Amino acid sequence: MAAACCSRRTLASWRRPTFIRTSISGQRYTSSSSQIGPSSLSSKSNKSRSSNTRTAKSSAKSATQDELKPLSRPLGVPEKPVIEHQTRLQRLKEVLTNDEAIAEQRKHLVKEAVTKGYFHDLNATRRHGGKTWIAPTVLIREDRSLYFPDIAGKSLADGSEQHTTSMCAGKISVISLLNTKISEIHTASFTAPTLDRFSSHPLFNYLQINIQSNTLKSILVSLFLSSLRRAIPPEQYPYYLVSSQNLEYQREAIGLANDRVGYVYLVDENLRVRWAGCADAMPEEARSLEVCTGMLLNRLQKRKKQTEDKEKSSLEEVQQSN
Repeated sequence: MAAACCSRRTLASWRRPTFIRTSISGQRYTSSSSQIGPSSLSSKSNKSRSSNTRTAKSSAKSATQDELKPLSRPLGVPEKPVIEHQTRLQRLKEVLTNDEAIAEQRKHLVKEAVTKGYFHDLNATRRHGGKTWIAPTVLIREDRSLYFPDIAGKSLADGSEQHTTSMCAGKISVISLLNTKISEIHTASFTAPTLDRFSSHPLFNYLQINIQSNTLKSILVSLFLSSLRRAIPPEQYPYYLVSSQNLEYQREAIGLANDRVGYVYLVDENLRVRWAGCADAMPEEARSLEVCTGMLLNRLQKRKKQTEDKEKSSLEEVQQSN
């Protein structure tokens, strides 16, 4: 019995100091956390101010990055386009045997895999409706401009193959690249004022190119050409092309960043891109296209008149000499 009492006292003596220490530390902790001085309050307020400043700066930076900027470079390819195209077999042979073509293919595949997912174009329409740049307010200088690539397609009039190079040479052309119904609305917002003013001009061209690089979509569009004809005015049939040409390697050059939106290009008589717009037009962009088209038409008309006058005067000199 005495041994049992002794063991109980021993246990109590071991437990009691632990309980006292725990309770004392808890009191100290409570007292230290409840007593907050002016210095701690000021440090907290400074921290909150600095965090608010950082948040404001980051939001301002993101807003600046998200802001649309004007087109910063000429669009087009450096070489003047030709009508001849490589067949798929010729392109495959070049890719397999030409070191430069292999390097180009590898670079392109890596870029596509890293930067572009399956739903990239669709997700991009959530920002500014897919618009990636603002059209220039003036013409791109001729000495800095690049060429519009040759695109082949079947004419809506008779199904014959036509090329933009032969259709646009010697004229001022507005070219619309379409892929979806919304892209038709986009291009119409740009071209409506220009067409109202210059559609009857003898040196003016308006081309619509329905680009369907996807094989399945191209087949579907070919099957529903009759419904497409009902939506297009008959006088526009010869200038409406349905193309299945693969523009994968010209996309970056001509600024074709999103398949879901429409693109409009102003091309001069030498096939150079002098102006470009994308997605839904702002009022000032549509006005800019109209003004720039008028400037190019006036310049071309003056040059043609000067050429005709020279030819006429030279012919008269020849007649007089005879």
